[in-house]
Amino acid sequence: MQPNTLLDAILDEAGISHAGLAAHVNQAGRARGLALRYEHTAVARWLKGQRPRGQVPDLICEVLAARLHRPVRLDDIGLGVSGDSAGPLGTAGTSLSGFVERATALWRSDEQQRPHILGAPAVTGTPAVMPVWEWENPPEDVDVSRGGRHRVSMADIEMLRSARAHYEQMYRKAGGIATRARIVGFLNSETAPLLRGSYTDATGRQLHRATGGLVAVAGICAYDSDAHGLAQRYFHQALRLAKASGDRGLGAYVIALLVNQALFMREFRQAVAFAEAALRAAGRHITPALASDLYAMQAKAYAHLGDGSSALSCIRRAEQAAERIRRGYEPDETGYVQPGLVNVQVAEALLSLGDLAAAGEHALAAVDNPAHDRGRVHRLAMLSQIELRRGNADKAVATAVQMAEQARGMESQRLRDRLRAVREHLVRNGCAGTAEAAELIDGALRVPL
Repeated sequence: MQPNTLLDAILDEAGISHAGLAAHVNQAGRARGLALRYEHTAVARWLKGQRPRGQVPDLICEVLAARLHRPVRLDDIGLGVSGDSAGPLGTAGTSLSGFVERATALWRSDEQQRPHILGAPAVTGTPAVMPVWEWENPPEDVDVSRGGRHRVSMADIEMLRSARAHYEQMYRKAGGIATRARIVGFLNSETAPLLRGSYTDATGRQLHRATGGLVAVAGICAYDSDAHGLAQRYFHQALRLAKASGDRGLGAYVIALLVNQALFMREFRQAVAFAEAALRAAGRHITPALASDLYAMQAKAYAHLGDGSSALSCIRRAEQAAERIRRGYEPDETGYVQPGLVNVQVAEALLSLGDLAAAGEHALAAVDNPAHDRGRVHRLAMLSQIELRRGNADKAVATAVQMAEQARGMESQRLRDRLRAVREHLVRNGCAGTAEAAELIDGALRVPL
């Protein structure tokens, strides 16, 4: 059951409370000879995704149409045939304009911090797979032009690109929790009006591409904040926008984000399948940087599944692709694939396979390469964990101290997870110097997010 963001948005627009809607629906029902006794709790259930029974969806449309002085259809309140999907490609039959309304309704609910949006669980099974399948397969968008009040210019699109770069850098330095409110506010105030504006097919392709890049960063920030259902919806939106843009490489990048989330959620077979879909569907449009990351993540998934030969094969492919990376020939989105990233991914895969010596070499190589702030925390955490497993307690403690100091000022649930894991390993080992490192980590964890 997915939250009904369309109903939530239109109730807000109409300025009607949950109790007010329930009372008006009861009154409209009486006019049809129905004895309804709905209260605000029923409306809360509808917003969480429960479908009202019988004639009630039509009554809701009737009440809202009278309030807004315009026709309101079932699709407008998320109760049509297509429903209010989890924000993927929108289920077959949903138009691009319909998707835009669903997407912008989600942004609005997120900015207003609606609990049923923030706490929504990630979908699994078919609902998780369908957006990837729909991205990969026809039909394509033949024409994405739109008629609206504001004419979208290249300056508008350039603003969106600059905003994506700005918020990505903010995320790397300050973490997703600190960045998320800023980027969601930007999506609502600046991006939504552009999507509803006027543009040709050619301009529309670039608009959807620029928006897709921004929405992907919003998903990364939600993932970093532990809002996994919300992150997944943003990733599914970004995938739909990538399809509308016609940019296969952007779609493959978004799928890489879904692969990373699948690994975190321990959906290892799904991670392998998604990575294969990205590599297959993007084909020649996939860049060496993205290919190296996808293969490295596949290696991690295979290692967790206990398939050593497939993991080692993917490691070789990741390393081969990494050797072909040429800076200046990669899109902005793959800038996260910095020197050393593949090393730390490979180190994690080798650690799962029990090859501590090779894992240590890769972890050291990762730390020796420059990285942005949060990337460096992850690399140091991995190195500390491996050094401890290899019996090098002093090195593990020194590395953990570096990691804790590097994490200062960042608001990220994922980094906190890494800090806690390293602290646990150190304390369990009970080696000399553990107290200092544990105290530093405790100090970082005491600050509320």
